[in-house]
Amino acid sequence: MAAILRVARRGVLNESDMSEQAAGEFYTAAMSNSDLHPDTVARLLAPSLGLSGCVHAYIWRDTTRAAHLTEEQRSGWFPATPFCGLSWTIEGCGSQVLGEGALQALPSGGLIFGPRSSPVQFRSAAGARIFMVAILPESLHALTGLDLSLLVDRHGSIDALLGPDWQALNARLLAAEDEAQCQQIFEAFLLPRWRAHRDIGGPSPRRYRDWMQQLATRAVAAGHGASLRQVERRIKQWSGQSLRALRRVSRSEQTFFQVRRELEAGELVWSALAQDLGYADQAHLCRETRRVTGFSPDELRQRIETDEAFWAYRVWV
Repeated sequence: MAAILRVARRGVLNESDMSEQAAGEFYTAAMSNSDLHPDTVARLLAPSLGLSGCVHAYIWRDTTRAAHLTEEQRSGWFPATPFCGLSWTIEGCGSQVLGEGALQALPSGGLIFGPRSSPVQFRSAAGARIFMVAILPESLHALTGLDLSLLVDRHGSIDALLGPDWQALNARLLAAEDEAQCQQIFEAFLLPRWRAHRDIGGPSPRRYRDWMQQLATRAVAAGHGASLRQVERRIKQWSGQSLRALRRVSRSEQTFFQVRRELEAGELVWSALAQDLGYADQAHLCRETRRVTGFSPDELRQRIETDEAFWAYRVWV
């Protein structure tokens, strides 16, 4: 299981590319309680080094070979995140799943997603191909001038929010054939623009905690006024979220990865984990996990292992 779910930061995970033996062992173990579909594709792609400090990762999702997915299998669950997103639906269409299952259609073309303070669920039509970009909020602000505080928990059309050059990028990406061409087109567009702002970036952070520490260091060093209140104002201006909200999602991500490690070692004890990571108690850990992901820690663990709709969690590990 660990070998199937693990992704090297420099590499790619393709759930449909696992060996026949590994796939057989996985699906046999999951048995009837598994909702995973072998014909879906989910890949995590590393950006070029020239975009270090700007683009965190690319994600490619393809369900065109899985025509008989149920509505739930065509869903995708995403946790709260301080990062922003860019998304292009190359084929098909999609909706956001609102309360009690109501669907809100997503605009066509390229979309910008702001930081999210709570989990969200999306659902694609049958046979969709989607190219997604996880981008650092301060980098998106520098490249576009957008006020990210207005985009928290919201999304909008690139055509409506940005200028003609981004609109031309939309047209090129929507005509792309696969994820490799999407990445090539996007990086050819972004690299020369990022070079003008590269001084604001550092090495690409591997975890939210690393990025948050970099952001806080920049906020302290930026100009006059290094009081905690002024630092927090700069952080909110650049990221769209408060320092408290960033700390919450950072600790939740740290918890997620620690759970994976302790499960692999057969040593998971929730109460001890809560104490080690600075939660008041196990109940506090559960509340924070539910706030960030929508699920209790144990339910989240089970659904990542058996539920098709949690493909984004699997490729992010």
